[in-house]
Parts: sequence; C-alpha cells; structure tokens
Amino acid sequence: MSVTTGLFYVFSTVLLIAAFRVITARNPVQAVLYLVLTFFQAAMVWMLLKAEFLSIVLVLVYVGAVMVLFLFVVMMMDVNVENLRRGFWTHFPFAAVVGVVIALEMSAVSMGGFRSTEVLVAAPGPAVSNTHELGKMLFTQYLYPLEVAAAILLVAMFAAIALTLRARKDSKHVSAGDQVRVKARDRMTVLKMAATQAAAEPAPAAAPEVKA
Repeated sequence: MSVTTGLFYVFSTVLLIAAFRVITARNPVQAVLYLVLTFFQAAMVWMLLKAEFLSIVLVLVYVGAVMVLFLFVVMMMDVNVENLRRGFWTHFPFAAVVGVVIALEMSAVSMGGFRSTEVLVAAPGPAVSNTHELGKMLFTQYLYPLEVAAAILLVAMFAAIALTLRARKDSKHVSAGDQVRVKARDRMTVLKMAATQAAAEPAPAAAPEVKA
C-alpha cells in the first residue's frame, strides 16, 4: 500500500467520524466545529486527487468564511437545545426516509464511477493548470447547471434577507425614509402652557421690634 492510499484511508476515516459527530453532537457549537473538521478532511482528500484549486477554495470559502459565520451566529443566538429536541422523534421517520433515499442516490452515482474500467492517460505536452481546465468546463459544458446553481443561491440569499427583515415584536427599528424626510422644525415644538398651580402669595413682612 502506497503512502497516498494510506493517507486517503486516514482522511476518509476522520471525515466519516467527524460527519457522524456533526449530527450526533448535543452542543450546537461542537457540531459546527466537527463540521469544520469534516471540511478540512474533504479538502485533504481533494488534494490527494490533485484538485488543488477545489481544496483551497473549500478551506477559504467554507471553513474560513461560512463556518466561522455559522459559529458566531450559533454562539450569539444562544439556542435552547431542549426546545429543539422535543420534536426530534416526531420528525425522525420522515428524516430517516429522506436520508435513506439520499444515501441510495449517492451510492448509485458512486458505483457507476467505480465500475468504470476506462484508463485516463494524460497527453504529453506542457503542464496544464487544472484551474484553467475547470473554468473551461464550467463555462462551456456545464454552463446551464452553473447558471441554475447561481439562480438557486440568489433565491436563497433573498430568502435569508427576507427572513431577517421580517416583522418581529421584540425588535425595535426606525424607518430610514422617515429619518431622511425629517426637518429641523419638526424635531422640537415649543408650546406655551398655562400654569397648573397658582403662585403662592408672599407672606407679609414682620414689623420691626422697638426696644425701650
């Protein structure tokens, strides 16, 4: 067994264990940290497959940005885990069916690649950047799937903004348009009001005392 094969088994084992801990960890912060570990192991597997660009993008985009954002959101939200666990067994049958369907679909796709006996031999010539080849395939052969994925991500971004800006009873906000249209004379009004209590009359002055 070569060193590359040994590293593949090590990275794959850690990846599977970390992925399993993502869905079994009781603490949401620990689940996010296990997900970060999962992405790191997936990046290492891609590095072994000589897909350096995808590996670095996975680390920079998902681990460096998305997962850090998730971690801060989870820590600031102070999620009540007990409330989330109440409906676990209620939705477990449906979630199990969806998980089995996804596992079968991924197995069918993967087995088709394992049964392939075609040997790919690189043509002799100058070294070609896999990033250049990946970009060429994305914008030629896979252009329509790329546009569909971009549209789905755009809709997801709009949905996230709409959910964030929805009316909440516990949030206090001021309309930006009202702030822009305000004028100086509208900020303060001076009113002349009658006194609510009459002024007390001054006490009479005492007569000076005369000594004999």
